[in-house]
Amino acid sequence: MSGALVGLSLLVIGDSHFVYPGSLSTHLHDMLRREGATVATYSACGVGAGAWVVPRGVPCGTATRVGAGNLQTNRTNTARSFSIDELVQRHRPNLVIVGIGDTMGGYSQREMPRQWITDQVRTLTTRFQATSMPCIWVGPTWGTEGGPFFKTFDRAKELSDYLATQVAPCAYIDSTAFSRPGAWPTYDGQHHTAAGYANWARSLTPQIIALINSVRRR
Repeated sequence: MSGALVGLSLLVIGDSHFVYPGSLSTHLHDMLRREGATVATYSACGVGAGAWVVPRGVPCGTATRVGAGNLQTNRTNTARSFSIDELVQRHRPNLVIVGIGDTMGGYSQREMPRQWITDQVRTLTTRFQATSMPCIWVGPTWGTEGGPFFKTFDRAKELSDYLATQVAPCAYIDSTAFSRPGAWPTYDGQHHTAAGYANWARSLTPQIIALINSVRRR
């Protein structure tokens, strides 16, 4: 590790890919910390980006991990998403990393819900614009086809390509560029095994560092 992020405070918010032990809340969180950053990770399972502006109940739990602490989860019917404004106020980050993709892909629908995705994304990015907060948006991986979420490679690529056009002012990371379709194992088509999440985190970390360095040079 290079220590490239020493002195930076990073806030990471995400969907179900961050909510379980062994997911990105383990691997990406740890890798960013090893680069020297102070990291706080929050996740809300099964909701779109708009739920981070207007908090609401979530169907499959939330999780929080701050610094070197353990992952704290809430899988009860009291679980609610988080307010991005409150999290920014609490942690005073230099940059926010957003990992919200698969929850907005409409994989069970014939057509991808483009207008709804746009509305969800802009609800959140408007908050970043209001505070001039630098941000990076992490797109979805290929996953594997089939399973209870009906994810397909075609829809994963369509979603990733569309998000890339919608998340400004956030920089975008195309996670489909890191592997061949289906190369990283999942246990349900959408959520990776721990090995898959480790691969994803190893691919994301240098991209995040490069983007942060480009922001610093502006």
